Amino acid sequence: MRVISESLPGVRSVAFGIWVGVGSRDEQASLAGASHYLEHLLFKGTPRRDALEIAEVMDAVGGEMNAFTAKEYTCYYARVLDEDLALAVDLVCDMVASSLIASADVESERGVILEEIAMHDDDPGDVVHDAFTTALYGDGPLGRPVIGSVESIEGLSRTAIAGYYRRRYTPSSMVVAASGGLDHGRLLRLVKKAFADRLDGDAAPAPLRPAGRPPASHSRAVVQERATEQAHLVLGGTALRRDDPRRFALGVLNGALGGGMSSRLFQEIREKRGLAYSVYSYASSHADSGLFGVYAGCAPGKVDQVLDLVREQLALVADTGITADELRRSKGQMRGSLVLGLEDTGSRMSRLGKAELVHGELLSVDEILARIDAVTLDDVRDVAGDVLTRPRSLGVIGPFGDKDFSEAIR
Repeated sequence: MRVISESLPGVRSVAFGIWVGVGSRDEQASLAGASHYLEHLLFKGTPRRDALEIAEVMDAVGGEMNAFTAKEYTCYYARVLDEDLALAVDLVCDMVASSLIASADVESERGVILEEIAMHDDDPGDVVHDAFTTALYGDGPLGRPVIGSVESIEGLSRTAIAGYYRRRYTPSSMVVAASGGLDHGRLLRLVKKAFADRLDGDAAPAPLRPAGRPPASHSRAVVQERATEQAHLVLGGTALRRDDPRRFALGVLNGALGGGMSSRLFQEIREKRGLAYSVYSYASSHADSGLFGVYAGCAPGKVDQVLDLVREQLALVADTGITADELRRSKGQMRGSLVLGLEDTGSRMSRLGKAELVHGELLSVDEILARIDAVTLDDVRDVAGDVLTRPRSLGVIGPFGDKDFSEAIR
């Protein structure tokens, strides 16, 4: 088991997390949603504590505890006063290592997750991103929602979930990360005590998730018919995998294109024409692939105009790149977001955990800032010429019936 920490003198809180190298893309179709299901179940009880006791222990010290599931990892974390670190380590490790996965809990939490799916489905601004990834990656692991579907959750058995838990939740696949008012030596002793006989002195950490061949991707439109007052759309395609050295140039490109109020998409679509309230671009990456998308929410009657403007800006930037002023502003935005985002222990703990489990390297803040500063106009033009000219997919939600959106991805 890997343990990585950062001591922050003068800080009176500690963020402690366990990062597990398993996520929704590790699920077979029959297990869709199992990783997220487990995230819920690990809060339901261990041989030492039931669900109420888990909640009471954290509430009694004014701490906060939560978890989240992504495509390639799951994280369980707590944030407490520095004097309560031992309690947080004991509690989170107990949950992650010794969950009962009781049949009664599986059934009660099934209803909770189905309600979570219903809540998610009621927000078309969220659902459209699922429609886009399904359009791009199909029914493969990256194309399916992390949360699963009503059908997959209703079909998951206690035996299947417990088997997935035993196979996947091993110390070698985990990273413990902590940041705040702590001592690393003491943290090691607490973690070793908490995991006790589950640690094997001869075991080695699991290797990084292999890059491999990128998964199959598609150029198509997925349209969900809904009688909504506003249409929601995401247009984009594949992008860079997480170890691509051009990722910093892509970050600068994203900032200039749709990352802020001065970005091209925001200015052209919202400020100049008033066609949308929310419009932005974003990039995400995985071990073997990545995606770049543009989201907009607009009146259904204006969706064609918005799509035309998005395509126009993508083509323009792919052809000519961005200006020197845009480069400067986007770099400043990235620098500020990075540094300001590390002002709390939770963000710093997340940075450590993902660096060790996902990226395999921990760049200092100064190193990251230097790489951002090193991005040139030519770098941005080159990555734009690659990413923004790839085959595109489209996710749309709105009252469109059988409207044909094939022209938008041509």
